[in-house]
Amino acid sequence: MSSTQIILTENIPGLGAEADVVKVRRGFARNFLLPQGKAYEVTKSTMRKLDMLKAKRAEREAKELNEAEEIARRIGKSKMIFTLETGESGKAFGSVTANDIAMRLKNEVGAEIERHRIVLEHPIKSTGEHELSIKLHADVTATLKFTVKSATEPKPEVEETPEPGTRTRTPRPREKK
Repeated sequence: MSSTQIILTENIPGLGAEADVVKVRRGFARNFLLPQGKAYEVTKSTMRKLDMLKAKRAEREAKELNEAEEIARRIGKSKMIFTLETGESGKAFGSVTANDIAMRLKNEVGAEIERHRIVLEHPIKSTGEHELSIKLHADVTATLKFTVKSATEPKPEVEETPEPGTRTRTPRPREKK
């Protein structure tokens, strides 16, 4: 199979970032990357453009890093409370998933975070304090602390005790006629 070298002009998942010189198959370059403007062929003139692309990439990466750090600060300050329906024994009927956390972060923090970036080994099914990490950038990881409460708070059982001196009466079974 024949391959060719190209210079990427934007991030392409699984292939590389902008200003990377990569080898790809000729058909992929000729039919997809070059016509859509996602890459340049490696020539003397495009090698001169490489410095401009590297500067553009460094600027973009610095901007993404600053945005990730700002979002991490906002996530660290947030106080979230999730409620779960629980039974009498305290067992949860539902769970708090990564998707639930991502939706709440979008509403409360104002940052749209993909659910795949939330590090959650398994859905949370217990009440109490929880802590998890969110990978916002290759260099930035935020820590989210939140509380899970029961939607039906257990009511303390109150025994009715008769006042001293009063008599309690137990009903008698009735006879059938």
